[in-house]
Amino acid sequence: MDLRQEILREHSKKQASKIADYVLDNRQRFKVLVDVYLAGPYRVTQRAAWPLGLCVERNPVLIKPHLKRIIDYLEQPDIHDAVKRNTMRLLQFCDIPSRHHGQVVSLCFQYLQDGREPVAIKAFAMTVLHQLIQTIPDLKKELKIILEDQLPYASPAFTVRARKILKQLA
Repeated sequence: MDLRQEILREHSKKQASKIADYVLDNRQRFKVLVDVYLAGPYRVTQRAAWPLGLCVERNPVLIKPHLKRIIDYLEQPDIHDAVKRNTMRLLQFCDIPSRHHGQVVSLCFQYLQDGREPVAIKAFAMTVLHQLIQTIPDLKKELKIILEDQLPYASPAFTVRARKILKQLA
């Protein structure tokens, strides 16, 4: 299967699942999917993000050798919201090695504090930060302050996730 061609064929849940099923449990195919995701252009990256996230959700170990490249990709200017959303989503399913904590924490706080970021990106960033707090307890106070500060002006989706996390932090 030509992954790039399949990604461009159709953008649907069925197609994303088909690609994920093909790639799952095959490290070489997963590497190809990561390469397609990172190579672009924008439309390919956007569409590759969905099956990539499905693979990591089902088998988080697959992402380990590619994690640095994917995290670094988030720091590029003007990446599409779908890429940020799906990358943050996949990060909640994997154990992030301590060498990447600083970079991931910085990105998550950046997304949370940017008023222009869509709520889904913020919600996934909250979850990733909450998971990292288990190993970096010093972040607890900062996350709590940011969430409480945004609650009065937040959308219902943000409010639900933030309250759930604040309750767990208490």
